[in-house]
Amino acid sequence: MSERLNVAVLYGSARKARQGIKAARFVCHQLEARGHKVSLLDSEAYPLPMLDRMYKEYADGEAPDVMESVAKILREADGLVVVSGEYNHSIPPALKNMLDHFQKEYLYKPSGIVTYSAGPFGGVRGLANLRAVLAELGASAIPSAFPISRVQASFDNDGKALDTAYGERIGRFLNEFEWYARALKAARANDPVD
Repeated sequence: MSERLNVAVLYGSARKARQGIKAARFVCHQLEARGHKVSLLDSEAYPLPMLDRMYKEYADGEAPDVMESVAKILREADGLVVVSGEYNHSIPPALKNMLDHFQKEYLYKPSGIVTYSAGPFGGVRGLANLRAVLAELGASAIPSAFPISRVQASFDNDGKALDTAYGERIGRFLNEFEWYARALKAARANDPVD
């Protein structure tokens, strides 16, 4: 078995009838099936305040508990998978808010991008925006992405794919993500960044 990775899956949506959570659960299950430790950072479970002060702007031990919890998960992660809907050719506000609270916790860690939409395009119009944000945060995205069309009909509520093609496609995507995560983990161990 390959080296076990610690992966943070970030998902942010404030909609009442959230469909993207199904895709986030699917990604978590797929990573766990490969033997990885997975932490789902869902904006509903980790309700960060609207950004006023970034985590780094608090003195040690003074950040709100929820912010400390997310920071710890991000610090320990070897890589990130970001699951994002597409809102007006961009990303959901709850996801952007979550991302913006942190900075050095992302540095030199790869990110994989999973996008989704209710329609046929799979959220790809928000993909370019998310790539730019992740690059600025220091968690550049791997070359491949994993778009999901008609998310509401693609997975059950527990994140089980209703179309076997998703299981095949995500394998290639996660192979690439794992390669980058292991390579950058080794590089950070050999040349730590402060």
